[in-house]
Formats: sequence, structure tokens, C-alpha cells
Amino acid sequence: MTSDTRSPAPSPLAEALAAGAVVLDGGLSNQLESAGHDLSDELWSARLLAERPEAITEAHLAYYRAGASVAITSSYQATFEGFARRGTGREEAAGLLRLSVELAREAARQAHAGGVTRPLWTAASVGPYGAMLADGSEYRGRYGLSVDELERFHRPRLEVLADAGPDVLALETVPDADEAAALLRAVRGLGVPAWLSYTVDGVRTRAGQPLEEPFGLAADADEVIAVGVNCCAPGDVDRAVGIAARVTGKPVVVYPNSGEAWDAEARAWTGRASFTSEQVRGWRAAGARLVGGCCRVGPEAVTSIARTLTAA
Repeated sequence: MTSDTRSPAPSPLAEALAAGAVVLDGGLSNQLESAGHDLSDELWSARLLAERPEAITEAHLAYYRAGASVAITSSYQATFEGFARRGTGREEAAGLLRLSVELAREAARQAHAGGVTRPLWTAASVGPYGAMLADGSEYRGRYGLSVDELERFHRPRLEVLADAGPDVLALETVPDADEAAALLRAVRGLGVPAWLSYTVDGVRTRAGQPLEEPFGLAADADEVIAVGVNCCAPGDVDRAVGIAARVTGKPVVVYPNSGEAWDAEARAWTGRASFTSEQVRGWRAAGARLVGGCCRVGPEAVTSIARTLTAA
């Protein structure tokens, strides 16, 4: 464990959130799948870091062109342990983690070269421990590990991602307060700001804790510039925004799924999207300052979010 104690650098993104709302991208996996890429293995989109990195850049670029100002990297499921199961050594895995940040930066460069004039930021994705297991346990939490053990799992990957120089670390799809506590300890001293985002069911984490406690963990964390929810139903966002804003006093980040449901047996999405511009306006009014989409939310929906927030 490193003894580095750097404080987070002044964050232009945090300044932007203080001034108004900022648009996040949508689901990276659905954008890659729509381009014809097979993501049906345990590494998910992280597999393309080694096999088709240009495809990841193209996906980020599609969201920048659609109106997003923040691109979340393809490192959600990229871990030393997950890569090792595929025969990828530690040094090569670290290189792929750094590449995930560079690909998002390259997309920003291409977007600016193509005429996009607004500031563009890169958020390095840090998925939960359960994402590495690739068995759906990120939607349950309670892995049987202590906070110390979870911190030891997350810290090495965070160090590599922070060293790559993203604008922010996205601690996302966190299912319970124990893992959040570990992540908040693991980001200390890295010198990069972070946001903390839970996956929820109603007004509880996936592990069943009322949201006041998990949100409260980040209230006094200097590294954290926003707190909120992602990878949940759009209807779960409404009350969560108000709780996060009240408990932490920080800007709120929200990026729910489309509203469709995943049928694990059929391995297919069912139902209809229920993500509306009216909901976005309500989230903005309740304190959301970083707004986008997660699974099944594509560039068209991000354009709608951007227009709604601009009008607001």
C-alpha cells in the first residue's frame, strides 16, 4: 500500500458542476455491440482494449458527438485478477488500464478536431469487486470480504488509473456501503478527484442498506466531487437524488439504465425504455449536476439529455 498523500488537484470538472449541469455518456457496451462487437466473455468491453482498441475510441467519439462532455473509460471490468485468468501478465494488464484512459482522451481530441468546442473530460471507470467475478454479484454485494480486503483489491488498479491522468475516477455500480468504504479509503492520496455512484433498488443499496448511510460515507471525503446512483431503473433515481443532495451537500451524479429488463435465462433485454426528458428535468431540479445513462442508453438518448439540460 502506497504512502502517497497527495491531495486532489483543483478540478475543472468540479468547477463546471458548481456552475451548472454536465452531460455524461451512455452505455459503452451497448454502443460497442451496436457496432457489431461480441462482448459475451468475462472481460466484457475490456477485452477490446487488447483486441480492438480503435473500436473503443469510436464508441467514445459517438457519445462526444451526441452531446456528452464526459466519457467513462472501458476499465469497468478491467482488473489484474480478471486479466490474469486470461493469461495476461501484470505489466501488460497495467498497460491496458492506462490505454483505457488514453483511448477516451484520443476520442476527445478527435471530437475537438471535428468541431466540438465545449470542454471534454475523461472518467476512469472503477467497477466493483463483483464485476471481476462476472457472476452478477455486483448487483448483490456482500462478497464475504472485509473492508480491508476490498481496499487491497481496489488500490493497485486505482493507482494505475490515477497515474494515467484522468480528470476523475468513476467509482461506479457500487452495491453496498462496505465496498464504498473500501473505495473511499483506496482513493486517498492519489491526487485525482472521484465520484461515488451506487447501484440501487428503490431507496436502498443492492445489499439492502438505506441510502442515507452509504451516501453519508462520502460527505466529508475531499476526493469526492459528486455522489449518486447508476445502473438502476430510471424510476429509482427520483428519490435517490434528493437523499444524496441532502445527506452530502455535494453535486449529484445519476446515470440509470434505459428501463428495459435483463432476462438472464434468455440472455436478452425485454420491455421498453422508460427514460424520459421529463425525468431529467426533475433530477436536475432536485440536485443532479452530472447526468447521463448506463445500460441500453445510447447516443440518441444522450442527445436528448443534453438538450433537456441546456433548456433547463
